[in-house]
Amino acid sequence: MIRPPAVAGRFYPSEVKELARQIAEFAPATSTGKIAARGCVVPHAGYLYSGHVAGAVYSSLEIPARCILLGPRHYPRGEAMAILSQGSWQTPLGDAPVDAKLAAELMQACPRLREDAVAHEREHSLEVQIPFLQRLAPDFRFVPVVLGADRYPLLEELGHAVAKVVAAQSERVLVIASTDMNHYENDAFTRVKDARAIERILALDPRGLYDTVRAEGITMCGYAATTAMLVAMRDLGAESAELVRYATSGDITGERDEVVGYAGLIVR
Repeated sequence: MIRPPAVAGRFYPSEVKELARQIAEFAPATSTGKIAARGCVVPHAGYLYSGHVAGAVYSSLEIPARCILLGPRHYPRGEAMAILSQGSWQTPLGDAPVDAKLAAELMQACPRLREDAVAHEREHSLEVQIPFLQRLAPDFRFVPVVLGADRYPLLEELGHAVAKVVAAQSERVLVIASTDMNHYENDAFTRVKDARAIERILALDPRGLYDTVRAEGITMCGYAATTAMLVAMRDLGAESAELVRYATSGDITGERDEVVGYAGLIVR
């Protein structure tokens, strides 16, 4: 199965040279000071708005050959816990292969995952990550999972399964959680709300993040994915997290009345 790009030309350039130029700008290639992280949090808005935040994370990482991508399902169609276990994803930079072996192991560890192309068909939360990974780790393979589920026990179950599968590998696997932060409130209020969520991520506190987002009305679209990632990180023995970059769309547009927040974090 080949999944064609759904948002090329809208969220990121469809022209190869311009796409490569933007990624080089947002995530400049360096050979020193790379971090062998266990996990990370990156935004998924259009590159114009959040590419500099995602790029700051990716350029600081020693990206391994295998990644698990967790993100929200923004559209109502499809399974609540949807995986694609075979084939490849097309971007203007070429085809990115799904890690079929790792996907099969994750489906066995978490039987609630369902093979579902419909949930992935139009979804951008994972797609916008792929060009960064293609440029910075050309031989990478990945497992894509998008979530419509938002009950904590389901997210905890997925997180435990991710950790079990990652721990069983002979090589490092990076777990990437894709999320934007608070949506469409003023800049000052958004920064306060986002700081509360970020505090829980930095504390490696999945239940705390889940409860804070829901209690405070923080419209963090990928909080479920981030919660599952944090469960996995705790199981894997992660010791710390750091905020690499934070911004809002207002920093780009100058419009402060209705913004979206973007956070990039690394978990070691």
